Amino acid sequence: MNQTLEARPIGFPDTDALRFLPEGPISISESKFSWVGIQHGSESTVGSVNIYDLLCSKNESFELPGRPGFAFPCKNGTTFVVGCERKLGMFDVRSGQWEPICEGVDSDVSGTIINDGLVFENNLIFGTKDLEFATKKAGLYLFRGSDQKLIRLRDDQICSNGKAIVQGDDGSLNLVDIDSPTRTIVRYPLDIAAGTLGEPTTVLDLTDDPAVPDGMIMTPDGKGIIVAMFHPGVAEFGQTRLYDFASGQLQCVWKTPGSPQNTCPALVRHDGEIKLIITTAVENLSAEDLKKCPNAGQIFIGDTDIQDPGGPLAPVYPSH
Repeated sequence: MNQTLEARPIGFPDTDALRFLPEGPISISESKFSWVGIQHGSESTVGSVNIYDLLCSKNESFELPGRPGFAFPCKNGTTFVVGCERKLGMFDVRSGQWEPICEGVDSDVSGTIINDGLVFENNLIFGTKDLEFATKKAGLYLFRGSDQKLIRLRDDQICSNGKAIVQGDDGSLNLVDIDSPTRTIVRYPLDIAAGTLGEPTTVLDLTDDPAVPDGMIMTPDGKGIIVAMFHPGVAEFGQTRLYDFASGQLQCVWKTPGSPQNTCPALVRHDGEIKLIITTAVENLSAEDLKKCPNAGQIFIGDTDIQDPGGPLAPVYPSH
């Protein structure tokens, strides 16, 4: 029998721009996490990296030169590696300096931008999305740290979202991946040295669900996956779910009252416990919809039974 918990809005973001499409929360330190404002409104062509402190309820926002899909903190503490539009770059939040490190993402198609990704050691694995959410033309990429080479692993996704790496006892790697419109979560054998993916195996089939899987993380013990579900219409609440990775059994649901479009989860230490951070979005909701979904675009925090593993809750990217 699965558990149902209610997450609480933290009272932020408090502007229309930042509530439009928050995603990608990442634990930085105790009670502090970063997140990205992918797009500051339906007509905007810029977004931001943000750092939120739960202890003092303060957010710092740093505008980027485009729309980011992800931003991961680097070891030096002031720089983020960012997937922005069709480039990877280093962004220093203190100086505002943007330094591209890789271009040419989806260079042979139009109408896509970088979306979700992950850090694994000195590698980045990320995907892109079709801005019209319709055509199988978005890429799935490996930016290999050993030689700074961009390798396209797939070219037929629509909206590449949550990702995780599962490492076997023998050192073998599997990439767990979401292409949201398929409503499935799959795993691929991944060979970073060769720059190749094996054939996919379905981990979780959500094709009958009204919501689509969006952002995703693994639990620290590697036994569970936490999936943010993006419900595109009006609903009383949204859901972020914990599934057993091996069996696919639903173990816990965190409800987000008044906010149906859950985008991404993150685990953060706060008040001596492991808490769940959930970003939600306003995107796609009309003014009339928003009257029925008053917490849309809020960031939520929820309680968990997850044991503190010690050490960092999220990887950092080697400083450039």
